[in-house]
Parts: sequence; C-alpha cells; structure tokens
Amino acid sequence: MADVELILLQRVEKLGQMGDVVRVRPGFARNYLLPQKKALRASKDNLARFAEERAQLEAQYLKRRDEAERVAERVIGLSVVIIRQAGESGSLYGSVSARDVSEATTAAGLTIDRQQVLLEHPIKTLGLARVRVALHPEVSIPVVVNVARSQEEAERQARGERVGAEAEEEEEAALEAAAIFEPGAEPEQPPA
Repeated sequence: MADVELILLQRVEKLGQMGDVVRVRPGFARNYLLPQKKALRASKDNLARFAEERAQLEAQYLKRRDEAERVAERVIGLSVVIIRQAGESGSLYGSVSARDVSEATTAAGLTIDRQQVLLEHPIKTLGLARVRVALHPEVSIPVVVNVARSQEEAERQARGERVGAEAEEEEEAALEAAAIFEPGAEPEQPPA
C-alpha cells in the first residue's frame, strides 16, 4: 500500500516536529497518529485550517510543555517500589510492565498513563531499573523502579546492598573467611 501524508499536530519522536508534513504507513496513521490526535490528513482543507490555527496550536503546545517542565522539576528523583514474587536466582514470576510502573507512580503522587511509560523491554529481574516517563513529547523524566520481594528487601536495595542468592553466598564466604582468620588464633598445624 502507498504511504499516507499527514500534518503533525505535535512533536512525534523519531518522526518530526509540529507542522511537518510526513509520509507514514497507513496502519501507523490509522491506528496511532489519527486516533491520538497527533496528526491530520494532509488535504488542501486541512493544510489551510492548520495554517490558520498554527499560532494557537503552538501556544497551547508551549503552555503544556512549560507545565510538564514544572512537574518534572517537582518530581525529579522519583523512586517507586514494586513488590513481586521471584525465584531464588532473582528472576520474576512474570514481569513488570508499563501498566505496573504507571500504577506505582500514580500511587507515589505523579498521575500518568501507561502510554507515558517508555519501557525498552519488560523488567524481569529483581533490582533497580531506570524507566523513562514522557510527561510531554519534549519533556521526560527518569523514574527509578525498585523491584523486590518485600518492603525490607526494597529498602536494602535502595541503600545499595545486594540481595538474593548471590548476596547470601557472599555473606557466607565472608563469615567462613572471618572464622578461618580469627585475630590472635594460632595457625592450624597440618597433621604429621
């Protein structure tokens, strides 16, 4: 099928800026850009209407971006805790998705939709993960997602301690080394 020409009504990452006339696949236009009101079909009437309303649309766009920047300054360094069940190796039974992150950030005081959470791939292990949240097409903030089995484990992870089977093995090795090298103890003599 032939590509479709659209006028962008806002900045779309990896596509263009407001006012750009772009060619995209029909499915991308039909399923994403048009329903989300991010673009209009590039007909003569729509080009004329966009030219008339451009100043107003740019003013609204800048106002929303300024609001998003103020919110970003207020919530900089946001960290959320998500409690999940996991195996001994630290692999989750399932994964943490964009919906889980959006629910946790909403509970932490920043109301966002799951579409605003930009996950490269689902989180499938325990630990700290950095996730980008787009408050506006030009404003995004990093959110630290702390995935743990319990609240106590989340607090230990936040302090920088290692948790899980590896951490327990390290602790056992340290205890064995301390028992072998007790201060003031005489070295063991090999049997004669």
